[in-house]
Amino acid sequence: MIKVDISCDPANILKPNETKIEKIIKTVYEKENVCDFHITIIFTNDELVSSLKKSFFKINELTDVIAFRLNDYGEKNVEGEVYISVERVFYNAKKYNEKKTNEISRVLIHGILHLLNYKDNEKESKDLMTSKENYYLKKVDCEWFNVG
Repeated sequence: MIKVDISCDPANILKPNETKIEKIIKTVYEKENVCDFHITIIFTNDELVSSLKKSFFKINELTDVIAFRLNDYGEKNVEGEVYISVERVFYNAKKYNEKKTNEISRVLIHGILHLLNYKDNEKESKDLMTSKENYYLKKVDCEWFNVG
C-alpha cells in the first residue's frame, strides 16, 4: 500500500501540490527499496515543531523538520509522520541564499530519510544524508508549491 496524507496547520501556511509531493516520496522510497508506506506530511510553523522537539527529544531549539517512525524500523513497510516548519525552512532558504522550493524539497527528503532510520547526529552519517538529499534533489521536481 502506498499512501501519503498531507495537511497544513495553520491551513493557509502553504499551498502544496499533493501529486508532486507524493512523487518525491515515491522516487526516494523506490530507490531505497521501499514499496509499502503510509506517510503523513504536516506543514506547520516553528511553534509546533519546536514543541514536539522539546517534548520528545528534550531539546529546546528551532528546527525545520522532525520525523516520527510509527512502526518498528525492522518492518518492511514504513509508517510515519514528518512535521515541517515552513517558517524555519523559508528563514533558512534566505539565510543560505537557496530557492524556497529547493530548500523545502530538501527538508521533505531529509524527513522521509529519517523514517528509514538515516541519522544526522554524527559527521559520517550527516554526510551520507546530505549526499542522498543532493542525489534525490536532482531526480525530482522541486516546483511543487506556491509561495504566497
